[in-house]
Amino acid sequence: MNQPATGTILAALRLKLALPTAMLAMLAIPGAFAQEQPGALTGMTSEEEIRQFCTNIAEPARDRRYLLQKQELEKLQADVDSRIAVLEKRREEYEDWLTRRNDFLKRAEAGLVDIYKTMKPDAAGPQLQEIDVEIAAAIIMKLPPRQSSLILSEMEADKAAMVAAIITSATDPNTSKDPS
Repeated sequence: MNQPATGTILAALRLKLALPTAMLAMLAIPGAFAQEQPGALTGMTSEEEIRQFCTNIAEPARDRRYLLQKQELEKLQADVDSRIAVLEKRREEYEDWLTRRNDFLKRAEAGLVDIYKTMKPDAAGPQLQEIDVEIAAAIIMKLPPRQSSLILSEMEADKAAMVAAIITSATDPNTSKDPS
């Protein structure tokens, strides 16, 4: 035989053997030609398979959701706790400041009352009529009654009347009560 004819025969023989060999190889692979039909092995319909799947994952999904919610709540609790700590610190600072302020005001008030106690009524009257009426009333209330009356007599009549009205309302036990 000649060379070109032999090559053609061999090529044709290889082609004839290639197809059965490929088929055998495909059969050896599990599920190579299998097309899965829904529920073919279990006898379930597609809807039943979906229901079964959802039932199987419902509990783990619920557990995961609870875990995520718990983690979020723990983060929020930590944030709230840190804010409470900051507020407590600020409250303590404020209480300290308020205590120092009240102590200062008591000393200043005592000193101011002592200043007006030593002043002559004709000098104290004009000064008290120039300051805030409520402050003037508070100072006059802490002075002895004789000195208070002398200072009020040295003030202008309308200013003295306002001071007297404030003093009167401060001594009235019904002033701070709710009228309703």
